[in-house]
Amino acid sequence: MAKPYDPKDFYYRKAKAEGLRARSAFKIDEIVKRHRLLAPGQAVLDLGAAPGGFLQVLADAVGEKGVAIGVDLEPIRNLGKRWVKTAVVDLLAPDALDRIRALHPGLFDLVASDMAPKTIGVKVTDEARSLELCRMALGIARETLRPGGAFVTKVFMGGDFQVFKGEVAALFDDVHIARPQATRESSYEVYLLGRGFRAP
Repeated sequence: MAKPYDPKDFYYRKAKAEGLRARSAFKIDEIVKRHRLLAPGQAVLDLGAAPGGFLQVLADAVGEKGVAIGVDLEPIRNLGKRWVKTAVVDLLAPDALDRIRALHPGLFDLVASDMAPKTIGVKVTDEARSLELCRMALGIARETLRPGGAFVTKVFMGGDFQVFKGEVAALFDDVHIARPQATRESSYEVYLLGRGFRAP
């Protein structure tokens, strides 16, 4: 039997204790370390970065000689690290890529997305909206990743998940499904990971 939902569970309390802005920081930390996605001096783009939990981990992974860019519809409070840049960007806007390139004109080693729709409790609708965001993230990754780079996106399992997985597989050498330990037991979210980007 699944445990009842606890908004202030172990990982929530752990994040607070460690000065992390969201419990999701532990998810990306596990994925990046397990799959060795980033090294010091590299460049990373975080889509849907507010409040900054992912970005804190990604910024530490690339270090002060790297570049960490975070964009969201909501402002992201300053992390206090000069190699981190953030902006309010609507990824649906026609100038979204230009806005991202203004922050970092080069290509990225990793594009990560923790974007999720506002759920309404209707599983089919929530899954469809999740995939819309994932495809938007994949579109950004296609335009901004270096050859050989990696892509990570949160996605709700079900619906057209296998179709989307195939779309990722068409662009990357390896595709993996990750369900980090910090994922709530009742959640049907997973992270889809592509490695070895094959630039179109």
